[in-house]
Amino acid sequence: MGVEIRESPVSAEDYAAMEEFVHDYLAASVENEDEGGRMRWYPWHSAEYRFNHIRNVVDLATDIAREEGANVDVTRVAALFHDIAKLEVDQDVHAEEGARIAREYLETHCDYPASFVDQVCAAVTDHSYQGDLTDLPLETRCLIEADILDKVGANGAALMLLRMGYESRTHMDAAEMVGRVLERGVDAKQRVVSETARDVAHQRLKRVKWFREWLDAEVAGIDVEE
Repeated sequence: MGVEIRESPVSAEDYAAMEEFVHDYLAASVENEDEGGRMRWYPWHSAEYRFNHIRNVVDLATDIAREEGANVDVTRVAALFHDIAKLEVDQDVHAEEGARIAREYLETHCDYPASFVDQVCAAVTDHSYQGDLTDLPLETRCLIEADILDKVGANGAALMLLRMGYESRTHMDAAEMVGRVLERGVDAKQRVVSETARDVAHQRLKRVKWFREWLDAEVAGIDVEE
């Protein structure tokens, strides 16, 4: 019995158009707010960072979906839309609003089966779920795991070091800040359930641990005289 080969319902052209829409939507979310909106001075609250995060999650979620046997198209389209509303609504409703935007786009710009649209929107809605990931559809699980993992590793470390500058910290706090990324990575490894995601978490944890140890070894503190 041969392996069934399914043609992807999402063409390269359609996906590129979706990506452009998400990019432009995020940019407009910031431009439409007075003085750049809430906490725009933090890099991860900017349109540029949010779009970069989304693309990272798409790549990770796609890889996990392929390895774990999930529907790749559902997973990557959901990943693309998962944070589209992040900069214009409150955190506790951004997932539902993102699903609404995704449904409106997919139903008006494309000709996908209703079941495909429903699966994508369900994954976007549930991507902030805090419970046991084994309770969720595989595609939603892949998205959540990718979202968790993007905050671990090089991206997490770089953002924490940037945060030092915004908080007027010195480079002597670098090891402490990177240590927070390591703690987050340990939590992430405990939460993800797929073997693929666990492997990614393990690799990233090793690199962050090595970086923190390097900082500890070479960045001296200051003894303050009383």
